Amino acid sequence: MDYTAGAVICNLFLADELNRANSRTQSALLEAMEEGQVTVDGITYPIPQPFIVIATQNPVGAAGTQLLPDSQMDRFMVRLSLGYPQHKDELSLLQRKQGANMLDSVHSVVTREVLELMCKEVDRVHVAPALLDYIVTLIEKTRNHPDLLLGASPRASIALTSMSKAMAYLQGRDYIIPKDITAVFADTISHRLILRPGAENENITTSGILDGILRSVYAPRIV
Repeated sequence: MDYTAGAVICNLFLADELNRANSRTQSALLEAMEEGQVTVDGITYPIPQPFIVIATQNPVGAAGTQLLPDSQMDRFMVRLSLGYPQHKDELSLLQRKQGANMLDSVHSVVTREVLELMCKEVDRVHVAPALLDYIVTLIEKTRNHPDLLLGASPRASIALTSMSKAMAYLQGRDYIIPKDITAVFADTISHRLILRPGAENENITTSGILDGILRSVYAPRIV
């Protein structure tokens, strides 16, 4: 039998409505995200690098949906909620769609080689020991919070550090400052947390908890 590469053998993979996928599909995606490889009939094939996964979810409770495993959620660097577009943006969307296929106007803004170079430059961004300690302290606060059944894992510490370095890089710096950490803290950590039973009925949210943690932990001064 000849091997035929599947859709996941790419640089940018979009998993639409991921929480509709069956457990076998999600398990295969876990391997791809964590190990950078796929296994077919006992043979392992590498995935081209860089490999980026963007996924969407349907609201839990909709027909055919199921909660994503904690281990899978933990492998996503960030979770974002776009919400509804503003009036002018939605109007622009409709205008551009009249008589045209919007995908025809999509063009490349960066090559794979340039993206790989940028990733290497982000890796070289300096993180002072005091800021590493700040990151660990923030993460530890989630593990001891009374309203959280499950706090953030060590993978979250690594993700928060990486996102902070990327934020500094986008600001044109080769070192991070506390503001880089606080700017990405909620988006990097919130989806990794599990509220205690009954917390939602008390209007307690993960975003509110993370805001409180940021206020309670002193941010070091970097000079």
